[in-house]
Amino acid sequence: MLRTASAAGARTGKVVHGTGRRIRRATSAEGAGESGLAKLIELHALNSFGDMLITIALASTIFFSVPTGEARGRVALYLLITMAPFALLAPVIGPLLDRLPHGRRAAMAMSMLARAVLAWTMAGVISGGGLALYPEALGVLVASKAYGVVRSVVVPRLRPSGLSLVKANSRVTLAGLLATGVAAGVGGLLHLIGPGWPLRGAFLVFVIGTLMAFHLPHEVDSAKGEQRAVLHAEVHGEGPHLIPHRSEPVKASLRAVGPSVVLALRAMSAMKWLVGFLVMFLAFLLRTDPIGGLQPTLALGLVALAAGTGNALGSVLGAWLRTRGPEATVTVMLLLATCATASAALWYGVVTVVLVAGIAGMAASLGKLALDALIQRDVPEAVRTSAFARSETLMQLSWVAGGAVGILLPLNGVLGLSVAAGVVAVVLLWTVRSLLRTGLRRRSTAPRVA
Repeated sequence: MLRTASAAGARTGKVVHGTGRRIRRATSAEGAGESGLAKLIELHALNSFGDMLITIALASTIFFSVPTGEARGRVALYLLITMAPFALLAPVIGPLLDRLPHGRRAAMAMSMLARAVLAWTMAGVISGGGLALYPEALGVLVASKAYGVVRSVVVPRLRPSGLSLVKANSRVTLAGLLATGVAAGVGGLLHLIGPGWPLRGAFLVFVIGTLMAFHLPHEVDSAKGEQRAVLHAEVHGEGPHLIPHRSEPVKASLRAVGPSVVLALRAMSAMKWLVGFLVMFLAFLLRTDPIGGLQPTLALGLVALAAGTGNALGSVLGAWLRTRGPEATVTVMLLLATCATASAALWYGVVTVVLVAGIAGMAASLGKLALDALIQRDVPEAVRTSAFARSETLMQLSWVAGGAVGILLPLNGVLGLSVAAGVVAVVLLWTVRSLLRTGLRRRSTAPRVA
């Protein structure tokens, strides 16, 4: 019997070791191992794993453990106590981290450590679901988004010379999506033990992440040649300029990064708005009025699976498309999202709702990669990392706005999806108009390459 157990343990060890080697080989491909990008990919996978464990713990307490009416009130309270303050804090996160170019590894480590402490604290109060849980959830959200901003500005520093930025970002994103899928299963098993166990698992994950953040290459903390990006500055009526550190303070807005980047930011804001709306609206709608006579859990599972598959597909397509026509890519993604949402409103049913979830996930994922490619192409390297920080903040604010609309609308599938289709259709028309004007200008002037 001891021999059988020993042989089983040896086989398990070989499987784990072999899986680890294959993962390391995949993350280190195309020079990512030498540049240090592989370490960032692994850190991001760990980050996504921990965030998913916390999400499972919160969802099981705020959403699934109570009747629908009470759950809607709890989520509304969650939005009010966590998202509303975050909407005020988010514009500060990017500029604040932009002033710490030499402390990016420390910033990522602190975001991990903060979530580890908060996860352990929440594990003690999660069963009651009281108000004490919400400020801690706000802290987790702020720390998570701070990590996201720093990660976005770190990728250009670790990108191998033979790898485009959009492909590097797609690889990081895909690793996070795969880790999220694994974490969903692990979190479900931990929840069977008790509501606090997913949070205890998240504590362990983020402690490991804290140590891994300090093992990133020193290039992460290098700020050689960087300046702060002033996104709009009118200087003596001469139009928009990029202002170095020593310039006097000027009014900031999203213009001096170039018309193509502004176009992509506007389109991506609409797609993030749509994703936030669908998450909140469909979560309650399918629980009270499942489509096609399906069980609520099955209906929600199908929509979640479609959204996850769409996200993964967008990342894969981003690696294949690279930087081919990013303006057209982001516009086509917005068009697909608009058509899918309108179709779901006109022919509300299982197929159209699952389809809109999948297409929204794919459009948001691929659109974000196209936005990254435009920032790489049109924003000078000296201010590129700063532009990434500000774009991340805008994306999160758009998600929050969409989620707020989704929680406030009546639970009517046709009505809700019609409102969503109308919003994205307006932004689509605006984007197409801007694309035509930008295209005309680009014919008369040479493209600006960073």
